[in-house]
Amino acid sequence: MNGPYFLSLLVFSPLLGILLLALTPKTQERTIKWLGFLSTLPSLILSLFAFCQYLRGYRLEHLTEKRGWVRFADFPFLTESTFVVRYELNIDGISLVMIVLTSLLAALAAVASIHIKKEWKGYFMLFLLLEIGMLGVFAAGNMVLFFIFLEMTLVAMFFLIGKWGGFERERAAYSYLLYNGVGSAVLLMVIAILFARAGTSNMELLKEMLHNPAVRAQLIAPISDDLRFSLFLALLIAFGIKLPIVPFHRWILRVHVQAPPAIVMLHSGVLLKIGAYGLIRFAIGLFPDQFRDFAFIIAILGVVNLLYGAFLAFIQNDFKMVLAYSSVSHMGIVLIGLGALNEAGMQGAIFQAVSHGLISALLFLLVSILFERTNTTEMDRLGGLAKAMPLTAGSLLAGALASLGLPGMSGFVSEFTAFFGLFQTAPAVAAAGTLGIIMTAVYLLRAVLNITFGTSKSGGAQAFDMSLTEAVPVFVLLALIIMIGVYPRILAEPLQAAIKMMMNGLGA
Repeated sequence: MNGPYFLSLLVFSPLLGILLLALTPKTQERTIKWLGFLSTLPSLILSLFAFCQYLRGYRLEHLTEKRGWVRFADFPFLTESTFVVRYELNIDGISLVMIVLTSLLAALAAVASIHIKKEWKGYFMLFLLLEIGMLGVFAAGNMVLFFIFLEMTLVAMFFLIGKWGGFERERAAYSYLLYNGVGSAVLLMVIAILFARAGTSNMELLKEMLHNPAVRAQLIAPISDDLRFSLFLALLIAFGIKLPIVPFHRWILRVHVQAPPAIVMLHSGVLLKIGAYGLIRFAIGLFPDQFRDFAFIIAILGVVNLLYGAFLAFIQNDFKMVLAYSSVSHMGIVLIGLGALNEAGMQGAIFQAVSHGLISALLFLLVSILFERTNTTEMDRLGGLAKAMPLTAGSLLAGALASLGLPGMSGFVSEFTAFFGLFQTAPAVAAAGTLGIIMTAVYLLRAVLNITFGTSKSGGAQAFDMSLTEAVPVFVLLALIIMIGVYPRILAEPLQAAIKMMMNGLGA
């Protein structure tokens, strides 16, 4: 694994699938389906290999890639590395975990794409482009490269929603583009200011320049405390839109309802986590003092997200809307963990990002199965599915129990750890947040019981159960959810070094 191109191969391996699909006639649907799925496997294999090697003691620093790319200025009084953007890829324990999650969900979402009805060739080419963008975001070593990969996901998602979504797909696509475009514009502004003042976009070098007095002299222009706070707020808004933080959440409701379920698996499972990853990597990494001063407000925002999403999920009749508000609510737990400002909270936040990624992907996969059988996701039109679809109904109940935090499943570990951290620093806020946990159990069990044991009004009781192709990704996700819940160390161990480094930066 010492090869200098390992990370590039991991990130860009789906590109081969795009090229093969481009050469495949669109009439060969079976070949296109297989190519679409098989093209997700190289990145999954490489990421699992890197994860296993890391658990055995391999140092991820050996995978770092740095190559010359773009030079923006050439002044004789500046060093050769100033105003240069390099092609830089590197990972730590957090980004490695997120890359494994991304490659796994991409492969499972490719299987779940069997329910796509038209234009397979274009769909899978955009699907693989989306995967490249997601993998690149977590492997990028500088802010410019991070931004480029982030915009790649935005473009791919826009067309996937607008072309293959539901009845109001165009409205959902433009809503996604508008909100996330604003977030990207704010992020670009931050990157431009930092690049102009520091002369570099390398994340590690920026950290040194901003925090180390011995290196601070390398800044092209000083960065005042007021500017630091303004940049921190801009990052909070940029990634708060992508997380999302209430009130920047309206777009996610349309996307979760209108986008193809296989794409929603990736959106809720991975793309929302880019918001959390950005807060950790940039807001905490570059501006720890400002984050520490703002931590209590972030914890309160997390409780607002948790309660707001939970209460509105309770009054929904469409199961997709229930899950959409559930995502808003569960992202509040990520904010609660980050706002706790201690090691337990940070670990809980990252655990929640991974756990919710698996659970939400499972639930939306089951939604696609239900919709395929009944052509509806309205709970008052579903019912009696426990008898006709026992495997699907049982999996749906298991996913709901994981989401509400049943001990022995990943949701319990993440929620307990995040709240444990917040109870140490802000017990009153944490106590208020526990009401959201109770509401989660109420709205999820209400929804599942209505779907599985309620009275059917659309003939859903005569539907047939999931097929083998649908069952494989369902049981893979369930196995991972239970494995993390029973043996959380498999996830905690690779995160420890990165979390301790973050806490050192925060002065804790």
